[in-house]
Amino acid sequence: MSIRTTCPYCGVGCGVLADVDARGTVRISGDPAHPANRGRLCSKGSALGQTLGSEGRLLHPRINGQRATLSTALDYVAAGFRRIIDHQGPDAVAFYVSGQLLTEDYYIANKLMKGFIGTANIDTNSRLCMSSAVSGHKRAFGEDIVPVCYEDLELADLIVLVGSNTAWCHPVLFQRIAQAKQQRPGLQIVVLDPRRTMTCEIADLHLPVRSGSDVWLFNGLLAYLHKQGLTATDFVADHTEGLEEALQTARESAGDLSQVAAACGIDTERLRTFYRLFASTARVITAFSMGVNQSSAGSDKVNSIINCHLLTGRIGRPGAGPFSITGQPNAMGGREVGGLANMLAAHMEIDNAEHRQLVRNFWHSPQVAERPGLKAVELFDAIHDGKVKAVWIMATNPVVSLPDADKVKAALQRCELVVVSDCFESTDTNALAHVLLPAAGWGEKDGTVTNSERRISRQRAFQPLSGEARPDWWLMCEVARRLGFDRGFNYDTAREIFIEHAALSAFNNAGERAFDIGGLAELTSAEYDALEPIQWPVPERRHPGTPRLLQSGQFYCAGRKARFIPTVPRAPANATHDEFPWVLNTGRIRDQWHTMSRTGRAPRLASHLPEPYIDMHAQDALLSAVSEGQLARVETQWGALVARVKTTGEMPRGMVFVPIHWNGAFASDARVGALVNPIVDPVSGEPEFKHTPARVTPFTVNWHGFILSRTPAATLDTTWWSTVRGEQFTRYEIAGRGRPPASDWARHVLRAPVDADWVEYSDPASGVFRAVLLIDERIAGCVFISPRMDLPSRAWLSNLFAKKKVSDVDRVSLLNGGPASSAADPGPLVCSCFGVGRNTLCSVIARNKLRTARDVGRELKAGTNCGSCLPEIRQLLAQPARV
Repeated sequence: MSIRTTCPYCGVGCGVLADVDARGTVRISGDPAHPANRGRLCSKGSALGQTLGSEGRLLHPRINGQRATLSTALDYVAAGFRRIIDHQGPDAVAFYVSGQLLTEDYYIANKLMKGFIGTANIDTNSRLCMSSAVSGHKRAFGEDIVPVCYEDLELADLIVLVGSNTAWCHPVLFQRIAQAKQQRPGLQIVVLDPRRTMTCEIADLHLPVRSGSDVWLFNGLLAYLHKQGLTATDFVADHTEGLEEALQTARESAGDLSQVAAACGIDTERLRTFYRLFASTARVITAFSMGVNQSSAGSDKVNSIINCHLLTGRIGRPGAGPFSITGQPNAMGGREVGGLANMLAAHMEIDNAEHRQLVRNFWHSPQVAERPGLKAVELFDAIHDGKVKAVWIMATNPVVSLPDADKVKAALQRCELVVVSDCFESTDTNALAHVLLPAAGWGEKDGTVTNSERRISRQRAFQPLSGEARPDWWLMCEVARRLGFDRGFNYDTAREIFIEHAALSAFNNAGERAFDIGGLAELTSAEYDALEPIQWPVPERRHPGTPRLLQSGQFYCAGRKARFIPTVPRAPANATHDEFPWVLNTGRIRDQWHTMSRTGRAPRLASHLPEPYIDMHAQDALLSAVSEGQLARVETQWGALVARVKTTGEMPRGMVFVPIHWNGAFASDARVGALVNPIVDPVSGEPEFKHTPARVTPFTVNWHGFILSRTPAATLDTTWWSTVRGEQFTRYEIAGRGRPPASDWARHVLRAPVDADWVEYSDPASGVFRAVLLIDERIAGCVFISPRMDLPSRAWLSNLFAKKKVSDVDRVSLLNGGPASSAADPGPLVCSCFGVGRNTLCSVIARNKLRTARDVGRELKAGTNCGSCLPEIRQLLAQPARV
């Protein structure tokens, strides 16, 4: 049986086929009929099957750590919220939700808080990634509108990627761009990013702009375009307002090309090349993501980009427009239902009295919140200060993901009532909850999501609910009823919620708001079940959907004209100085997602980058007295972490990069959110994740090691550790101070029986120790310790774990600490989909004289599934001598 559903990861919104056989085994593949991905999946999507199952799931409710019945837990939550509301008022409670909720979940959360409890204290982790885009859209267009679609990337003659490592963060979209360039070599691609990421592999021009300088650059472009006579005079006159003020600001701040180049830290001629290319190309897409949004000037960055498109009239036309690439699978759906603290449902405004009355009438609610609620960082500050006394956190892990995360942890420790609904049992946030509610996971949920191009898709269930897990909307409805709101929350299915949501979007709309899916408000159960992906607006029944918006030149501001927004450049709020000389930048990596609650369960995703790391320019590493492979401490005014140094060549001078994913479940000390400064954009409330002053110092240890074990290792008492899941084992990287561990410690960690088949090599004088536990002639676990970092290949040992019986040669190799033949070591993983390592790739490339990625695909299949590894394969092809 094949079920069509949607991927739960990034905002590309890829269609997925889940094939379930008679034994319940699930096989995952891309849906060739889904317009977003046309059958492609990235490495994360391809590995979704490995994330299913009940292991590690939160299966039953808990109150103060003790198992409780679902009814008792829901009673406890309702009684706690009611007590606090009655004594402290509705603003003393809050919801903190997630872009991974389904639209139906989001709708109920927003309705319950704003319409029935009567507070707008509901915010979302989408505040951390897309709220600056929302602010920019609303200021320029009058509504949160993404005017373009994915097809426009294939129709454009120039694509400008700003602050987006598309190759790793939106791989399927990146492959669509790469394919379009292959088919039309004249398509030009410009990347604006301080880092030389894998996305630059297909770029015709890379501008390594200084962190935080985007407004200078696009103000300069606006002034340049106007000076070159490229103003779309009729369009600007008929459909926009505010040009003169925006243009004056641009001229004053960025009218001189050399000054702009100096502010951005780039070569003047390269900047001129970009400006000329933009000026001479009518069909331009400027696609931007976290590097733009996650800034204390994020909203202005977005508007400085939009200003350039408005000036030239390059908007509302095929192949042209600004394009916000969304970070989460349903960040767009959450915005549709008003999931942000400063919005009402259906793109209505909370500070508009007519909108409030309209929503109240539609909901038949006792009230509607009259003022914006607390945005994410403000919300947890209020919890810390005791102003908010109850919070319900859904499908997110703020103790890891928010800035100044140690303060967030302290806030939850102080909070009177912390409720968390999650599908996974062990997270940093769950550990602080008074009540844990088991939520339905991907594969069990049923509802809709909206992707970056406004395409609504169905996420369908193909597995039964695990344990006592329930959909988030169901949990909230049960609490709402217990709070006395029976009338507004009597839903039996997700469809009932969706059609109400659709009806509200059309209620007294009459074209005032672009978001209108009234054509879906009368879907029958069968039609909802069979709903095909469709782009809003969908104003009428049987409407085909709307690929592009703003084609008529009609906007949604007062007067129906777009607004140019003057954007005064300003540097990031916290400047580097002698004590903290480096800029800390944070972000995603290719094979992991958010805080690894789901991707950390997939062995296929663990080997590409298996441990937390610090990427630095080699010269900065030298100045910090650290080197490739060493452990180092990154410290800021707000916190510190320990991770391994890498010098990939991607980093500019003065910047360090640390991934966002690792946390207390996967490493001893790698929660980078604790280091990030809590400064936010004054309009959007989005934090400055890309610019925190930091220093890097050596983290001295006496020995290094690792453990591979089929069963969880006993408690580690090492100075530093990190862990990931392998195909048939758990891998622990460890390091420590003092005397290196030896036999007794290793036997304890591996839980070795007294009479175990135990292979051991020990040299106390040199500090080298190796031990292998064998059960029924298979490796059950191994420990390798050395004062040096050059320990045996984990990839080689992974292959030995796959053997049903180790040979005598294998035993000797294990004692020697390396394979008998180099061919036995595939090297660090490059292709997650087919398990192809670097050594294998280099060997085959050299032996067969391969020249293209297509050649490699024919030989090894690497790069032929999701394509996420193609940039790395091309790098290896360019350097075949590195065998």
